[in-house]
This record gives sequence, structure tokens and C-alpha cells, in this order.
Amino acid sequence: MNGVHDMGGMHGLGPVEPEPDEPVFHTEWERRAFAITLAAGFLGEWNIDMSRYSRELMPGPEILTTTYYEHWLWGLEHLLVEKGLATRDEIAGRVKPARPSKPLRVLKAAEVAAAIAKGGAHRVNDDVPARFKVGDRVRTRNINPLGHTRLPRYARDKHGVVDRDHGVHVFPDAHAAGLGQKPQHVYSVRFTMQELWGPDASARDRAYIDLWDDYLEPA
Repeated sequence: MNGVHDMGGMHGLGPVEPEPDEPVFHTEWERRAFAITLAAGFLGEWNIDMSRYSRELMPGPEILTTTYYEHWLWGLEHLLVEKGLATRDEIAGRVKPARPSKPLRVLKAAEVAAAIAKGGAHRVNDDVPARFKVGDRVRTRNINPLGHTRLPRYARDKHGVVDRDHGVHVFPDAHAAGLGQKPQHVYSVRFTMQELWGPDASARDRAYIDLWDDYLEPA
């Protein structure tokens, strides 16, 4: 979707200043937020793209004034309420949590290490024909979706060249909307900096963006 979370290429927000030797978690609550979010995902009530989309629904002013794992907690609370697993009053501690109305899949402590190691692969073994091949010139679609998308705003309506084919993967736009996996090919598409940022950009540098079939048209 179009929102403040899609900040690539936006001006007026200051420079990106990476933290030297940044730890995985700055505080204990961040570690807990990560663990709770992953454990809740194993309930089976949503998929990873729905989880990403839930964080994108956080209002812009809140996104800009909160931290990364605060976004995770906001998105998790949204999903729990949306799926009927908790109420806002329960989350806030104003009322005693009710027992689940149906059996839920629970991630046990002994299963955590294997689950983390396995991850959540999006590669699909379906035999889906590729629309493009390496070397093809393509143009990205100019879309402004209301839902989740992995096509950043700065790369829309731009010309590039297919550099490699990553194979068939779940299409996140459909997956986040609960419309199934809609498997299709994902390509690494090469763009010149000048195509993305204009004639004053570096003429020698290139950007590579992983893009699904549905984002591309023949150039």
C-alpha cells in the first residue's frame, strides 16, 4: 500500500545513519516482542504477508515516532483483534482474558529452535511459466494499491532489464489479502540510477530489485 512506511527515496526525513555494531535487540522487551509475534504466528490465523500488512496499517505519525518493534507489537495487536483472538480491553489489561473459543495450534518451547531454523520459505514448486527471461527489457507497472505490495513507489513506471530468475514464489499482494498464494516468477531486475533518480544520479551505478511477474510489463 502507499504509506509512510514506504520511505525509499522520500525527502525531508534526514540522512540514514546506521548504528555501528548495532545489537539484534536493544532491550529485553524487544526480544520478547519478537518472540511473542513469532509464537502468535504459529496459531495459524494469518500468514507472514498479512503480518507485514498489519504493521503498514499503523498511522503515519505513529510510525515516524515509534521504534521497529513497537511497529511489530502494533501489528500483532491489530491481528489478534481482527481475528477475534483478543479484545482491546483484554490487551490493555482492563478485563480478564477469555479462553479461546476454538483449539489453536501452539508452538511448544522444545519446537522453537527447529521452527526458527526452518523459517517461512515462500518458494513454490508449482510449474508456472515465466513471462520473462534474462536479458528482457521490462517496465514496472504504475500502481497505487490499497493493500500490501512489494513494489516500492520509487520503482514504479520505470524501465529495467531482467538480470536473473529466482524461480516461482508466493505473490505477497494476493497472500496478504487472503486470496491464496497466486504463485509466479520473481526476477532480479536491474535499473540504472538515472532511471530511478533522474539525470543527476550516478551514471555508473545500478540497483537490483526483486520483482514478481504481476509487477512487470514488456518494455
